[in-house]
Amino acid sequence: MKLIIQVPCLNEEATLPLVFERMPRHIPGVDSVEFLVIDDGSQDDTIEVARRLGVHHVVRHTRNMGLGQSFHDGVHKALEMGADIVVNTDGDNQYPSERIPDLIKPILDGRADIVIADRQTDTIEHFSPLKKRLQRVGSRVVSIAADTDMPDAASGFRAYSREALIRLNTVTRFSYSMETIIQAGNKHLAITSIPVETNPKTRESRLFKRMGEHVWKSAITIIRAYIMYRPMTIFITAAAVLFAAALIPFVRFLILYFFTANSGGTRHIQSLVVGSVLMFAAFLSLALGVIADLIRINRVLIENSLELHKRELFCREAPVVAELPPD
Repeated sequence: MKLIIQVPCLNEEATLPLVFERMPRHIPGVDSVEFLVIDDGSQDDTIEVARRLGVHHVVRHTRNMGLGQSFHDGVHKALEMGADIVVNTDGDNQYPSERIPDLIKPILDGRADIVIADRQTDTIEHFSPLKKRLQRVGSRVVSIAADTDMPDAASGFRAYSREALIRLNTVTRFSYSMETIIQAGNKHLAITSIPVETNPKTRESRLFKRMGEHVWKSAITIIRAYIMYRPMTIFITAAAVLFAAALIPFVRFLILYFFTANSGGTRHIQSLVVGSVLMFAAFLSLALGVIADLIRINRVLIENSLELHKRELFCREAPVVAELPPD
């Protein structure tokens, strides 16, 4: 059983020693523990510091490519090295490295494919009331989209089994955290969480500059991931709303035409125009839903082929054909 602990870094020479200060070197049930740093275009001595700290492997980007790309490249490297479990933690020492044995225990016990640390954001002092509220709302939305219950969907302190990583495919380059939960939920992977207490803040987040930017990009990521797996739900709901809205001006026209004296049908032709536009939009949404669902089926077939290819590259056991997920 090999554990790879990966740490995405961007100019973390000052905080990286804190991350590795309590990093476990030996864990019961794990034969070997190796460390992987993904240097996302650092301009300082992050790589040199990592080497001095005993990091076994480094993936280096010559320029900043984003957290999502760093996670993707780190996972690919970890699978190449034969990882059975991959733990992801941050280079700013936000997460308690000493809790990694607890983080991977549900996977070792066969109870989970993915374990996500719950930072208990309501207890984090440097989080503003607005940020705490947004974290709760975001986690709730992701939980609904993934049909699971994740109290802290944005947490980057998490563990993945090799099976989970073989089946997951990250698309966004902003942040992988919410996308992978929605994918995992729709692929029926077992997800659980454990509570942790975060370390004192060492620096401001480099993932986003303003709260509004983070909310906007996270919302786009959630919507895109949800549409990828449940397009008919989105478009049929939109079609139903538009159809119901179209009935209102049509009913208004009929009431005024038949029950209002001297109204004349031409006086209320605008109701017919508005109703016709809304009805056309409803049928257009329905057509888009059918097209999107056909694309979903095609994407699932491509993902199945990609999964088989990953198993050939990274697994010794015989390939397992993934089933087409239900609508």
